[in-house]
Amino acid sequence: MPLPAGAVPRAVVVLSFSVLLSARGAAPRRSARSNLSASCWSRLHPVNMFNSYNLKFHHRKALTSPYPGSHIERCQVPEDKVGWLTEWEDYNPVEYTSKSVLAGPNWADPQINNEGFSPKFNERDGEVERKSLNGLYAVENGRPRNPMGRTGLTGRGLLGRWGPNHAADPIVTRWKRDGSGNKVAHPVSGRNILQFVAIKRRDCGEWAIPGGMVDPGEKITATLKREFEEEALNSLQKSPEEKAKLEKQLQKLFSQEHFVVYRGYVDDPRNTDNAWMETEAVNYHDETGETMDNVPLEAGDDAGVVKWVDISEKLKLYASHSYFIKLVTEKWGAHWSEDPGSECHK
Repeated sequence: MPLPAGAVPRAVVVLSFSVLLSARGAAPRRSARSNLSASCWSRLHPVNMFNSYNLKFHHRKALTSPYPGSHIERCQVPEDKVGWLTEWEDYNPVEYTSKSVLAGPNWADPQINNEGFSPKFNERDGEVERKSLNGLYAVENGRPRNPMGRTGLTGRGLLGRWGPNHAADPIVTRWKRDGSGNKVAHPVSGRNILQFVAIKRRDCGEWAIPGGMVDPGEKITATLKREFEEEALNSLQKSPEEKAKLEKQLQKLFSQEHFVVYRGYVDDPRNTDNAWMETEAVNYHDETGETMDNVPLEAGDDAGVVKWVDISEKLKLYASHSYFIKLVTEKWGAHWSEDPGSECHK
């Protein structure tokens, strides 16, 4: 059921290691590297954080202007007025929904006041999942309210659904190896270098995880595999024979043990006060490299370029993707930073 307008949604997403650890009042001990990595991961795993912490989240990319694909400028929102609990009588957000959404494609909702449209927020609405991974969100004047606060823009922007828009991000990784097949360690940190399959988005030119939207009624596991095939292998342009070969090659990778890196709200530049991105990021790791070495990468769909990218803190990725990638390096004890003190933030 929708929350009353004055209720506080359960918002427990954290996109900052420093915020998390300062809130706990705990600084990690400088122990052996393997123990440090495991210690960091157990504390910072975001799937476990949802029920443990209620920390302040700050929009960053969701406050940027102009809005993607437009010349629309958001109402400027000071950091101390992002949260809905802070009264702001003069708040005057810009209303914007792109023409591509208003055209009524099958992936988009109608306008709230359209006759016959009665969305069931905070629950599964037919084939459309309107539940948030962050818990219940408020509904005000018939519109869902962004659980992380004000963005300076109302409507849906480029997003099709009112409320949460669910995506899936497959993070496919392997170890960087030299010509002899040995793992390559970073010369400064001494940790082995991890690589992941990255795409360069056509819409904004930023590097990103090859993910995409969950189709109505589709299982997350199916979305993860489908999006990787479409974005990183150009499967939509393959012949049935080529598709079958790819399926066989990827079956081992996507059916093996994997772990959910993150589930929840994403600080995305497309977010508005009434529509926002949420994702489930899952890591599929090819430990030996034997599976992915035989799979030819080819950009497709929304990708301009696709390649294996060395992981480090120097990467500038789309939306919250750098955060997801850092969590993967924590899990595998891989290189992230040349600064030894940043491996597990104080």
